Amino acid sequence: MENNFLLEILVQELPYQFIPNAENQLVDIFTKLLNDNKLSFGKIKTYATPRRLALLIENLQLNQEDIVKDVKGPILNIALDENGNFSPAALGFAKKNGITPDSLYKKDNYIWAKVEQKGKTAKEILEENIAPSIMKLQGAHFMRWGYFETKFSRPVENLVAILNNEVLNVEIFDKKATNKTKGHRFSQIKEVEITNPKNYVEILKTANVYADPIERKQLIIELATKKANEVNCTIDFSKLDDLLDEVTYITEFPVPVVCEFKTEYLQIPDIVTVTVMSKHQRYFPLYEKTGKLSNKFITMANFTGSDEESFKNIKQGNQRVISARLEDGKFFYDEDIKTKLIEKLPALKGMTFQRGLGTLFDKTERIEKLSSFIADELNISDKTDILKAAKLSKADLSTKLVFEFTELQGFIGENYALKSGEKENVALAIKEHYFPLSANSELPSKIEGQIVSIADKIDTIVAVFLSTQGDKKKKRPTGSNDPLAVRRAIIGVLKTITTFNLRIDLEKVINYSIELISKEFNITVENVTFKEILAFMYGRLNVLYEKTFNYDVLAATENMKPFKNLNEWLKRTEAVNNFVNSKDSIKIFETINRVLKITQGNKVEGKPDEALFNNEEEKTLYSVILNSPEITYQNINEIERFIEPLNLFFDKVLVMDKDEKIKNNRLKLLNVLAEKFNLVCDFSKISTK
Repeated sequence: MENNFLLEILVQELPYQFIPNAENQLVDIFTKLLNDNKLSFGKIKTYATPRRLALLIENLQLNQEDIVKDVKGPILNIALDENGNFSPAALGFAKKNGITPDSLYKKDNYIWAKVEQKGKTAKEILEENIAPSIMKLQGAHFMRWGYFETKFSRPVENLVAILNNEVLNVEIFDKKATNKTKGHRFSQIKEVEITNPKNYVEILKTANVYADPIERKQLIIELATKKANEVNCTIDFSKLDDLLDEVTYITEFPVPVVCEFKTEYLQIPDIVTVTVMSKHQRYFPLYEKTGKLSNKFITMANFTGSDEESFKNIKQGNQRVISARLEDGKFFYDEDIKTKLIEKLPALKGMTFQRGLGTLFDKTERIEKLSSFIADELNISDKTDILKAAKLSKADLSTKLVFEFTELQGFIGENYALKSGEKENVALAIKEHYFPLSANSELPSKIEGQIVSIADKIDTIVAVFLSTQGDKKKKRPTGSNDPLAVRRAIIGVLKTITTFNLRIDLEKVINYSIELISKEFNITVENVTFKEILAFMYGRLNVLYEKTFNYDVLAATENMKPFKNLNEWLKRTEAVNNFVNSKDSIKIFETINRVLKITQGNKVEGKPDEALFNNEEEKTLYSVILNSPEITYQNINEIERFIEPLNLFFDKVLVMDKDEKIKNNRLKLLNVLAEKFNLVCDFSKISTK
């Protein structure tokens, strides 16, 4: 018989961003709990809605195995008295371990006991650990509720904890576990009894709750698609991942309702209308079969009713909301297009970029200069469109529409640029210089956008580091605090350069950016700031390629000035990584590292003197060195030619000879080799384990 455990925590509505994270945490917490207690199990499944977090453990082992283990006691001269009888120390040891003295035995000059440890039941382990495990959940804005000292995301209303059909003795926040839970708030069935953990999902459906988020998401897609077809429209779910996830986690019983707005609002750019619907109101935009945006949309109600009046009220309420939002959008749009985009630049003088680092107008001027500098690096002769895009890159931030809908920055800039008569590539660059918008989103598609994007991001990165020198270093970006998205900016720069194979010396660009900002705001630049920027960027480079290359390979190529030529570094790191992962690499690196360790503290300049060689092995090794090509990452396999003569050299030759001349000559020989190896990477960083 398969044994199953179910845990459900019923709460007031959870923040939707927390729910999937909490599911993952529950799996990790209970996997560790069961593994630590040596209880085997099958699958661990999680279920979640805005009001409940649930966990199902299938095929759970009901009892720990009994263990017999050898326990070491006192040393013999303490365990035995002068007559060879057990002393009080030995008798106390036996009593402590629950055995009789005649069960004690001698071994390795100590008294030992074989102690049988009875295994606990899964029920005991779960009852002891469920409450502490739930309290391990972490998330943003955890608070204390009522008179409880312990913090949690939302107040707990009910707790289910059953092993097969038995309710466990568990309590959290004064809620004792039962086998009963509540259905949907509007369901006619207010409470259901869970008689079998495996039937949890199906039992909740009778109370209008789809507990499985995967099933619920698929249901939303199917229901919304069906409704869209009824009004001769389509939904493009490929662009609505975030919306789909959010709607999934804010509904327990999703029901689609088709609504509409006045067709006059379609005069606004589609990006505005779609953003208002999907980002602000959680609506699914609909498109006509021709691909044109429709004035219809779908809202997903979390409602169990069936009367027409209720759905009429839902429809009317949502239509009032969207009309008000779109009316605002139309007003702002109509006001904005009364002037050309370039005429909006002076307004940036009144908008702060960062405290102590001027306005957005100042930043725009630096972006222009940096864009020009990067274009020169790329040998671009005609920079007209690049500089125009740079000049207009932030102009839309002063518009009424972007002020109201900040996520439209760039997109509105593109639209207004085209309406102002700017070239298409310039308008596209204004939009795309913000790219990538997330870790896996698209990059700027054309060179104008690529250059302005790099310039903008480098300016932000350098500005943050210059404004957080000295005692202000604690304000630099961390895992939990990065208000100007510096880490994302670095990833964007690195991806843009490597994806489009741009030959840019980032060290030069960073130094130029430091010069621009420090002169403009009279900032004294500390000696370490430039190195700190590069080190921080290399950390992001590691993150970008941690799944592509071995960790120690990334460490080995760090000193090869990656930011002088990122694409060259990428080729080098790939070559070293392939070499490291070759079948005989461990032995090869052991030999290389032996050379590096000897020469590290014994730097001797100059060429070795062949007249001082008195072993065939050192003559052979030097001959191989003289007749080998220069070692680079392109011909990294040439390193293998040194391994056999090196091993023979170490077997037969004493490097640290008593004769100082001979010793130094042999060190010169190894230093020549070390220099060859170091041209490829820092092999000392590569593990030989």
